[in-house]
Amino acid sequence: MSPRIAVDRRERVSSIPELLIKGGITVDFATLKVGDYIISSNTAVERKTVHDFINSIYDGRLFIQCSELIKYFSFPIVIIEGNIKELELLDESEKARKYYEKSPLIYSSISTIILDFRIPLINTPSAKHTTDLLISMAYKASQENSINEPLLRKIRKNRSEYLQQLSILSSLPGVGSKLAQRMLEEFNTPSRALNASTAELAKIPGFGVVRAQRLRKVLDKKFAETFAEDQSTLLEHMKL
Repeated sequence: MSPRIAVDRRERVSSIPELLIKGGITVDFATLKVGDYIISSNTAVERKTVHDFINSIYDGRLFIQCSELIKYFSFPIVIIEGNIKELELLDESEKARKYYEKSPLIYSSISTIILDFRIPLINTPSAKHTTDLLISMAYKASQENSINEPLLRKIRKNRSEYLQQLSILSSLPGVGSKLAQRMLEEFNTPSRALNASTAELAKIPGFGVVRAQRLRKVLDKKFAETFAEDQSTLLEHMKL
């Protein structure tokens, strides 16, 4: 009997499901509430391209997905698919503000996945290599499990208000999951945290005056001023 992998329906657009079938895997398509690929009752895989990984950091999805993975699976895995060198380009861009004073946002997020969530993070260069890894895990899981356990379990997707609040605050420039949590502990609500003064923010352990000033500048600056500056910068580049 061939190993089975439950695959999220949204993964149909990739070449991986077809490659899995060619590799002897029985694919069960389903709308997965947690993860993209379920290898066993204990193991789920969240697959992200490099660009999706970056976007999920800035829109707050990443840590919510990691929280769901460890909640329902004993051995979750995050795969970053693509050229990892593309992360260097982001580090040089304006978006990559310092998360802590010495560590860029993206690598702080990777550290959080590995050290705080304790989820292995694996880089594969292409969909073919991702498929090979999934196949290998599926065969190993089928050999270790003599009892044919169901891959899918009843999972109630629960985006708690707390996780939503963390997502809002951690998406702010220079603020990650740990500082977002400290902001909530200090001010009780995201609304109060967003309206806190520079002095109040600077009192939060690990925040500091410089980070507080940058955040207040972003939150307080009028749209018209920001838009005018962006237009001016664009015109200057066009003259070069």
